[in-house]
Amino acid sequence: MTGDGNAPLPYRPGVGVVLIDRTGRIFAGLRRDGDGRAWQMPQGGIDAGEKPRAAALRELREETGITEDKVELVARMHDWVSYDLPPELLGRVWGGRYRGQRQRWFLFRFLGSDSDIDIATAHPEFAAWRWMTADELLAAIVPFKRPVYDRVVAAFRAHLA
Repeated sequence: MTGDGNAPLPYRPGVGVVLIDRTGRIFAGLRRDGDGRAWQMPQGGIDAGEKPRAAALRELREETGITEDKVELVARMHDWVSYDLPPELLGRVWGGRYRGQRQRWFLFRFLGSDSDIDIATAHPEFAAWRWMTADELLAAIVPFKRPVYDRVVAAFRAHLA
């Protein structure tokens, strides 16, 4: 699908957050708009003029209620990772303006307690959440995002449970 009939749609600039607890398990949220099986890590778009790290911290706060003082940056991927939307989502997601996302991923260690996590945010994205091992998360991710999650987990594997 193309935006003007000739040129391919661009990728939406975005970020992703691998949030780990003290044992290296990963925060995973169950998407509200899915079929009840779509687990993912916090992620979202980069606003105009926003730096990727600031966008990652904003998305983390918007989706989980976790503030910057409750995390520490452990690592980040230097490469951008892209994924394409499946055909049934093209034209429906992000107003039909993008073919997928091009993301920069960050690994943060959670310094707070589970009571600091609040997914009942102003615009909730998750219906539930839990800590998962990397392998559990990879088994639970929607298929079209699996290649991205494989790369992200491989990049941060030394820090994961």
